[in-house]
Amino acid sequence: MKIKKHIAISDSGVIFNGSTGDSYSMNPIALEILNMIKANQSEETIKKNIAEKFDVNPDRLDGDLYDFYAHLRQLNLLESEG
Repeated sequence: MKIKKHIAISDSGVIFNGSTGDSYSMNPIALEILNMIKANQSEETIKKNIAEKFDVNPDRLDGDLYDFYAHLRQLNLLESEG
């Protein structure tokens, strides 16, 4: 999973899509996940780090991450896989 090249992410959690002009605001956990995606961390590593740092139930986190990744795809922020 990779963030598209034309996507800019600020330290405060603002995402700007340079190809569409759209911008979005993310909360601190979403920003952390995006930064890990940007750093080419695996989905498993992201899950482990978020679960440990934020003391989240791993079963709940699976669903939340699935929904978050689907939302990023819907916003056209991630490169297509394959």
